[in-house]
Amino acid sequence: MFTTVLRMLLGLVCLGTVLAAEKPILRSELIFAQENWHNHASCVVEAPNGDLFATWFHGSGERKADDVRVEGARLRRGRNAWSPRFTLADTPGYPDCNPLLHVDDRGRLWLIHTTILANLWESALLKSYVSSDWRRDGPPKWERTEVLHITPGTEFDTGVSNALPRLQQLAAGQNWSEQTRREVDDFLNAMREHTADKLYRRLGWMGRSHLTVIGDRWLLPLYHDGFSFCLVAISDDRGASWRTSAPLIGAGNIQAAIVPRKDGSLVAFMRDNGPPPKRLQVAESRDRGETWTAGTDSEIPNPGSGAEVIALRDGTLAFIGNDTEKGRHSLALWLSDDEGRTWPHRRHLESSPADSGASYGYPSLLQSRDGSLHATYSFHEKQGGAIKHAHFNVAWVKQGKQ
Repeated sequence: MFTTVLRMLLGLVCLGTVLAAEKPILRSELIFAQENWHNHASCVVEAPNGDLFATWFHGSGERKADDVRVEGARLRRGRNAWSPRFTLADTPGYPDCNPLLHVDDRGRLWLIHTTILANLWESALLKSYVSSDWRRDGPPKWERTEVLHITPGTEFDTGVSNALPRLQQLAAGQNWSEQTRREVDDFLNAMREHTADKLYRRLGWMGRSHLTVIGDRWLLPLYHDGFSFCLVAISDDRGASWRTSAPLIGAGNIQAAIVPRKDGSLVAFMRDNGPPPKRLQVAESRDRGETWTAGTDSEIPNPGSGAEVIALRDGTLAFIGNDTEKGRHSLALWLSDDEGRTWPHRRHLESSPADSGASYGYPSLLQSRDGSLHATYSFHEKQGGAIKHAHFNVAWVKQGKQ
């Protein structure tokens, strides 16, 4: 009798825990006060002890401002206020941009960012930093800092050669003005010439989204503003060495986020820098990221802005990004229960009138150990700009539009 009663009580406790976990939650705050300086392109990770660590770049501009540096802050588990911000990387006299973070299976923190050598995105030099001592207050103590060399091989030439006829055929079917058609033709000719330029194709690669880990393989999605397409840096030795995949080429597709599917394939969701319709582009890989299909439009609107898609532990895909074809005044969460084929659950984190001047963009998304979700993103309104953090759960998203 006592055993039966005890089991019933334990069952009620467990049920109460589940119900509490399913209650919709949303809490958000600015990581620091709004200011006139530029703060952009954040990334957030969770430490093994449950702390959050975020990074972004800060300065008077972007690639053309030589005072830009990479900053960071941490949110201790159970607290509501972020630490004072601190510098993570600063190359004197050069802009440091587009930081991303990764926590490896040894608990080390990786920072990967670009140093812009000549105030052009095409001159970006990719760098990596590693720290085992990063959970104390203040900036991490970097134990290794190096250039991450990107060396496209013959697969790069083959990929571009195969894609050019398809892109030319696609352009021929568009109802463009003569000026636009000439600009597109010039761009495709430049793509062919740049492919043969060893220096050009080794510089300019930048990260945006989190690394994707598939077993013992790390996949680092990269993009190039000059080529306007993506490739993946692949490491099979936990970041000790890297090689490149074949390129992911669509029609102006950059800033990929890579998620695994249950059948072992991968799908990359990419920002649309190409012609209308403005949609997040997708490509697939069935060989663990070595080769990719051509980028095609998905149903997700994209105004030419950064987005992220991640796979939750139950297989649900979560998208965060600007769900418009023009403007960054709306930032939404979408959920898919069928690996990206449909997105029935949608809710907005931010929404302002299109003419308000507000901008919410370049989000970073993670699922923490407790199953809830955390996002950081650029937050710009009349009072200035900052990086904002939002903590919510799947139940909160599903409470929105169905």
